[in-house]
Amino acid sequence: MNIKTHNRINQTLSGKPIKIEGKKTAEVLLETTESMIADDFGLIHGGFIFSAADYCAMLTINHPNVVLAKSEVKFLKPVKVGEKVLFKSNVLKQENNKFEIEVNGYKNDDKIFTGRFYCVITKNHVLKNG
Repeated sequence: MNIKTHNRINQTLSGKPIKIEGKKTAEVLLETTESMIADDFGLIHGGFIFSAADYCAMLTINHPNVVLAKSEVKFLKPVKVGEKVLFKSNVLKQENNKFEIEVNGYKNDDKIFTGRFYCVITKNHVLKNG
């Protein structure tokens, strides 16, 4: 697997890449931990779920300059500490350097998350001057 984007992301917090298929699809596995807990019940904060889904979308495009422009997401079911979530993506639409990507998250076969991620490949890195 040749990862070309988000090379310094913390995969413990945002998931580990499982599969990348050339601007078509990707998979990321998030193993939830104590550091992600939001309350005394062991609920995993939605920010970690979103981060793994976003990372999956970025890996789908797998370009050093890919950025998220917009997202529309639904959290369908809660996740608790110790559970694993597998995120799977696919490109729905591409127009030049703009992509619409669907990402779904699953605990076993149970869908717990769904979203659309609108990504852009910029000419230069967004933090690079000029």
